[in-house]
Amino acid sequence: MSPTRLVALDDAPVLAELLRLNRDFLAPWEPLRGEDYFTADGQRAVLQADLAQHAQGSKLPHVILDSGSVVGRITLNGIVRGPFQSCSVGYWVSASHNDRGVATRAVREIVRVAFEELGLHRVQAETLLHNVGSQRVLKRNGFLPIGVAPAYLNIAGEWQDMALFQVVNSSWSAGRFDPVGG
Repeated sequence: MSPTRLVALDDAPVLAELLRLNRDFLAPWEPLRGEDYFTADGQRAVLQADLAQHAQGSKLPHVILDSGSVVGRITLNGIVRGPFQSCSVGYWVSASHNDRGVATRAVREIVRVAFEELGLHRVQAETLLHNVGSQRVLKRNGFLPIGVAPAYLNIAGEWQDMALFQVVNSSWSAGRFDPVGG
């Protein structure tokens, strides 16, 4: 069984409940959110927007599964084709599934999809400088640090510096451009 799958509108109530239960746990790592975000209707709106971007080819929104149950989200964001063939990955896992390898498996699967199914060349990830847990997940999946972006994202109500990581599709030969999907 795959550790991830495409989101569905039916996931909204489960995701809303997970987000409510994990609100304090996720708060240091997330943008500030309005109250509606933590409701089934709010999550349904998020999922509708994500699926619309998926239909346009610019996003791949998945849920993270553990024993068949939804325990988080992982998304390939900002998919760009042409000579860039790149995207960014973002993910979260509920506190009860933290430190159990769930995020590591999900990142491994979504990178496989990015490279083998979408034909992308590169996946980038950003973490807060002190988010060593997420950095461990990335390193376990072959991501390498490539720098620090000052004041890169507004997280927890403040513009924060982010450590940048990337993994490059090793099946692409140097200088080769293969515009799969683009």
